[in-house]
Amino acid sequence: QVQLVESGGGLVQAGGSLRLSCAASGRTFSSYAMGWFRQAPGKEREFVAAISWSGGVTSYADSVKGRCTISRDNSKNTVYLQMNSLKPEDTAVYYCAAAKSLVVVQSTTLVKDYWGQGTQVTVSS
Repeated sequence: QVQLVESGGGLVQAGGSLRLSCAASGRTFSSYAMGWFRQAPGKEREFVAAISWSGGVTSYADSVKGRCTISRDNSKNTVYLQMNSLKPEDTAVYYCAAAKSLVVVQSTTLVKDYWGQGTQVTVSS
């Protein structure tokens, strides 16, 4: 069993930065690929970024490519999402997810093993 707890969200002005964290319980964190998703009011949940269990492979949505960096520290059971040059359209609840496969964790349709509760990010113009 893995529990995921996100933190680091908040209110920031456009152009600013935030670093989200997702802390995982359990001793099997390093065996999971991890991903970040977001959901804005009235919209579908969308993929943001994903990282393989080793950290060696990452992927990003086109909307955040070049502005966001996903990373992980398996010694701390934590995955991070560094977000720079934030825009008002980045406003959403951000969720982290875990799955055994990178293909699964970055999919918007395939079922993940675990989800966090989410952290709100609000970008003012």
